[in-house]
Amino acid sequence: VWFNNVPHTRLVEDKGGQNWISRKGKDKFKFPGGGTQFIHGADQYLNQISKMVPDITFGHHIRVVLDVGCGVASFGAYLMSRNVITMSIAPKDVHENQIQFALERGVPAMAAAFATRRLLYPSQAFDLIHCSRCRINWTRDDGILLLEVNRMLRAGGYFAWAAQPVYKHEEALEEQWEEMLNLTTRLCWNLVKKEGYIAIWQKPLDNSCYLSREAGTSPPLCDQDDDPDNVWYVDLKACISRLPENGYGANVAPWPARLQIPPDRLQSIQIDSYIARKELFTAESKYWNEIVDSYVRALHWKKFQLRNVLDMRASFGGFAAAIIENQLDAWVLNVVPISGPNTLPVIYDRGLIGVMHDWYFFFTIIPIRKFCSLLYSNGCTFIDDF
Repeated sequence: VWFNNVPHTRLVEDKGGQNWISRKGKDKFKFPGGGTQFIHGADQYLNQISKMVPDITFGHHIRVVLDVGCGVASFGAYLMSRNVITMSIAPKDVHENQIQFALERGVPAMAAAFATRRLLYPSQAFDLIHCSRCRINWTRDDGILLLEVNRMLRAGGYFAWAAQPVYKHEEALEEQWEEMLNLTTRLCWNLVKKEGYIAIWQKPLDNSCYLSREAGTSPPLCDQDDDPDNVWYVDLKACISRLPENGYGANVAPWPARLQIPPDRLQSIQIDSYIARKELFTAESKYWNEIVDSYVRALHWKKFQLRNVLDMRASFGGFAAAIIENQLDAWVLNVVPISGPNTLPVIYDRGLIGVMHDWYFFFTIIPIRKFCSLLYSNGCTFIDDF
């Protein structure tokens, strides 16, 4: 990527020996695909995970991934060639804006951190959640941060942890490992494989293990009336999010079939409509296929070489699905406004990514005309289809 777009060199100085990023001449950065824990490259690291757990079939049953503490997002970048879309997240820290590096590479990324509130993603969103030296103490405060991972992890999904406590034999680190084992056991996670510096757990498919624990086991199950998809300014909760008794969220089709199959959770969306939900879903998909096809012809989309796309009112993700169906080399961040129905679970069940947001608040701070001018001034395209 161009140096002038992200003029920060500290990451090169601090992580150059770990193959994260290098400077090419005076005007460009290069990303060799390395990382702190995958010194032989992200591709080999992904191969190792697949060999450890053969059921982790990237681009088939594993389609949507969350990478926590992503650095420059090489993990997510190398997954793209395997038909996996990764939401790479990291806070802004002393290494300046790592997320900007990721976006300049054309890789999905957001600034986010595990803190005191739920992340803006629905329950059962991700087929796999990954943490490689992400510097998060998962067992602190009775495991409240890992409980948030559990909320977002799909039933039967995997959590991959690459960190020093997994492999180093030092007293303090071995104690951290035992704490992690104890917590994950109480969460009913199954340690599927531990090999080298990687440990991989699997979340249960239903609530049976939770309900069979001894009385008083901590953390408890969340109350029946807790909505795990309610994420806008909702504090973290020290309880285990219940899985739907009807199996919604667990039974998604493999990729790429899941993109166009109406998911079970479509039936749980609170929406006012005289049309059956599946008919509405199908109609939206057809509509956006026709619209995107017209964009390709009329706007010469491929000539623009658009890569990072934001859908500001995503509904069921029909626009993003049409981008894929039209084989356009772009990814879409689907935004679901808090003022309408929460369709984010459907978007993730389709194998797409998205986030909840309050556009009213955003445009109170930055008026729509100013927002458009910001886009134009940075060589971007704004399409208003409202």
